[in-house]
Amino acid sequence: MKKLLPSILAATAMFAIPATAQDVQRMVPTSQAQVQLSYSPVVKQTSPAVVNIFTSRTVRTRTRSSFFDQMFGMQRAPRERVESSLGSGVIVRSNGIIVTNAHVVKGADELKVVLNDRREFEAKVVAQDEETDLAILRIDTQGEVMPVLQVGADMEPEIGDIVLAIGNPFGVGQTVTSGIISALGRTNVSDISSAIQTDAAVNPGNSGGALVNLQGELIGVNTAIFSRSGGSNGIGFAIPAELVERAIDSALSEGRIVRPWIGARTNGIDATMASALGLDRARGAVINEILPRGPADKAGLEKGDVILSVGDTEINDDSGLRFKLATLRRDETVSVEYVRDGRMRSTKVKVDTPQENPERDERALDGIHPFDGAVVVNMSPALGEELGFDPYLTGVMVLKVRSRSAANYNRLRPGDLILEVNGVEISSTRQIDDLLLSEPVDVVWDVQVDRNGRIGALPIRYLPPQN
Repeated sequence: MKKLLPSILAATAMFAIPATAQDVQRMVPTSQAQVQLSYSPVVKQTSPAVVNIFTSRTVRTRTRSSFFDQMFGMQRAPRERVESSLGSGVIVRSNGIIVTNAHVVKGADELKVVLNDRREFEAKVVAQDEETDLAILRIDTQGEVMPVLQVGADMEPEIGDIVLAIGNPFGVGQTVTSGIISALGRTNVSDISSAIQTDAAVNPGNSGGALVNLQGELIGVNTAIFSRSGGSNGIGFAIPAELVERAIDSALSEGRIVRPWIGARTNGIDATMASALGLDRARGAVINEILPRGPADKAGLEKGDVILSVGDTEINDDSGLRFKLATLRRDETVSVEYVRDGRMRSTKVKVDTPQENPERDERALDGIHPFDGAVVVNMSPALGEELGFDPYLTGVMVLKVRSRSAANYNRLRPGDLILEVNGVEISSTRQIDDLLLSEPVDVVWDVQVDRNGRIGALPIRYLPPQN
């Protein structure tokens, strides 16, 4: 025992939580004593800042009318039921700011946050973004200073690092699992991702919980599992702290999660494309479309250019490009390396957020014409991002259609892009409003629409709304 004591003390000192990143030295355990060391100090340090989140929402369902209901003209009232779900979150500001997943709070009527000591708080959503799957919540702490986790690590996470996942799996209560970082930069999890992959057990309910390193720093927010059964099979994903930190700052300063862009539509590159473009391997993102007067256009980028890096980050595909841009601040200028005509080039790009240009100019098309009951808007990059449509769409889009209206009878649907009316190309809501006043109403109209990328004719005519 006396012989083992020095090695145990040395091992304990080596694995103790260091004060700074300079004190960290990654080492493989070299003795049984080191293998038997505990993660308990890290758990005690971090678990008070991880919370459980309970959500509820009211769902209305319409019941089918019976024969007697139809016979006597009766209509049953819709039934209501309350659906509950659970998730996890992390306190990131001592005044009660919490980060979690957007899918945890989506559609919730009520939000309840339960701390590690079982105290409960009502929460409000400050901002949420489904693309990054992040949501920022706030609780009223009444001046109490909350325990927090530092977002981001002093040392960059590496494959093989030991990590702990803390959350509320299956609603059983706070649980800690351990594992390693299995991979970095996974871009097949969502459209905007560069996810951390871990084999620490992550199950339903862990969403929004913390992925921490052995220094007690938040390196990621658990977001998804890859499993056919719905349970943990050793593949879990977390949103990197780099993106989490940017989302928090954006939500608190602007009231929404802002994702900068460069105004260029890109695609990833496969081996065949790489060979044709003169690249040594499949990497980068090729520009397929440039927004006129957008950041990329102003920086001199062109269609066909292949973006290889942004700042000091190598770009492997278009999802990785969107992730990198989402971690930047609006109006930040970054260096971009790209290939054009087989030659390596570089430029400076000032990133921005999608702008509302032209203005949406929302109009209700009420009157004696086939579009009565429709609400239309001018499409813009900002509106496309807001509504979840392609930000590069232009023209006039149907935003709403009133039930039992002429527009509804004529099969117009929200999301339709109105391209032409009676041979006249439509470019603005004002134009279509003026056109409706000048066209006869008692004839069949020829309307060209783009519905989900399919362009077709929609012959319609005015009909009075049915009572």
